[in-house]
Amino acid sequence: MKISPEEEIMGSFSIKFERFWQVFYDHNGYVRVLEGLKNTITIAIFGLIIGVIIGTAIAAIEVSPKKSIFARILNRLCIFYVGLFRGTPIVVQLLVTYYVALPLLGINMTPVNVCVLVFGLNSGAYVSEIMRGGILSVDPGQMEAGRALGLSYGITMIKVVVPQAVKNILPTIGNEFIALIKETSVVSFVGALDLYVAFNYIGTNNYEFMVPYLVMALIYIVLVMFISFLIKTMERSLRRSDRSSKS
Repeated sequence: MKISPEEEIMGSFSIKFERFWQVFYDHNGYVRVLEGLKNTITIAIFGLIIGVIIGTAIAAIEVSPKKSIFARILNRLCIFYVGLFRGTPIVVQLLVTYYVALPLLGINMTPVNVCVLVFGLNSGAYVSEIMRGGILSVDPGQMEAGRALGLSYGITMIKVVVPQAVKNILPTIGNEFIALIKETSVVSFVGALDLYVAFNYIGTNNYEFMVPYLVMALIYIVLVMFISFLIKTMERSLRRSDRSSKS
């Protein structure tokens, strides 16, 4: 009996999936996948936290009055920092940090910790511009009101201006988190185990890469959709709290 092209394709895919499942489950490939997923999420989350802290500090410095020489020098350093990390690829930053900077400084760090550091520093450069836009979108009267109440510039920025700015930039911060999740696929350059390395290991062991890469893509899609759902939920919650506070 003649086999149709559709049946031939399904049969071929079934064989590929069996090979994938054999390495994934029978040979404990899922252990590497779980470890890679954990590292991917860890690098993205802690990288974003570091990025938000650095980015907020840089944004506050950039929008602050430049009344002293120290303030102007600090502002120039922030501009240089942002230009450096936005002007070079994340892969180059990883390689230079892991193979050049840290050995010269005599610092020994695990590949995952190096990735957290570099992704945090890189994210800080982008978050600084996002946060600066958020701070500038807040009514200047908020700063004036805080200063009129006797609060210092720093306290007013931290307790009054920044919380309002975060509400305005929450979707953009969510996009930055999604970008970090996807960019973790390059951490294999410094020997860190992530989703790409885990699924590449499975493909290498069964000489079949189609199914492992399709499953890997599906996991990234699910992660991005879950993050998008969380961000939209937080946005709705903030809108409800704003309406209840005004009523």
